Amino acid sequence: MPVALLSLALHFYLVADRGGEFRRLLPVAMAGITVDVVLTLTGVFDFDTATIVPLWLIVLWWVFAAAIYRSFAKIGQSLWLAAALGGIAVPFNYMVGAGLGAVSLPLGQVASAVVLVAVWICLLPLLYRISHRMAPAS
Repeated sequence: MPVALLSLALHFYLVADRGGEFRRLLPVAMAGITVDVVLTLTGVFDFDTATIVPLWLIVLWWVFAAAIYRSFAKIGQSLWLAAALGGIAVPFNYMVGAGLGAVSLPLGQVASAVVLVAVWICLLPLLYRISHRMAPAS
């Protein structure tokens, strides 16, 4: 988590309009956090913490929100590519997290993967759209 916090701090240090940047990142971060909360409450995830989702995951969502507009902008130009990447890469990351013990998958790996693929095929293109709609006017 320290690296994620450092990268987020650096991001906000480098942008000129920090308030505008916060407002731009907020919808993407909140959408992601909300989806993870829903997946946790419906039994897809179990983080084994006192909170619904752990703080490190919330921080990662803010880092992702900062990266999606600038670092992944080319991928977001093709909604099909974004859907394919969302359906493959993101569920893979959750499976790796489960393998490392960061999250448990009470439904099992296969059922969880099916749910995550379905969610992320839709969610990643949506997050790209949200991110770009919130972009400052040129």
